[in-house]
Amino acid sequence: MPSESFVTSLAGGQLGGPDSDFAIVEWADSGESDWEWIAPLHVHHADDEAWYVLGGMLRFRIGDEICEAGPGTAVLASKGTPHAYGNARRGQPARYLLVTTPKILALVHALHQPGADDYAAIFRAHDSQLLS
Repeated sequence: MPSESFVTSLAGGQLGGPDSDFAIVEWADSGESDWEWIAPLHVHHADDEAWYVLGGMLRFRIGDEICEAGPGTAVLASKGTPHAYGNARRGQPARYLLVTTPKILALVHALHQPGADDYAAIFRAHDSQLLS
């Protein structure tokens, strides 16, 4: 079995990648940020994105609906649906799985590159749009 087909821990790792139809990563948020959203309102025109909450509480805006999701909750943002998500509890950590496409992961990596500043252009380059 190829090494990218099996990982012992998703924490800090990834299952799937550029040649896959989807990827799963485990991410965490410390709850210490002053930002309301981990990812502000945006839309992916051709890709679905989903979350599975492992611990803590996340807040989601999917279309016009805002809700909170705790451990064991799954949330889907279908392609074309504006969405945002963030830690719902300041000062408290949250852990979650992100199930997405390699294109969206490439978008996230591009946003976090040193010197990245034209976020709207980065979203457009990945068939997505920053809405706020």
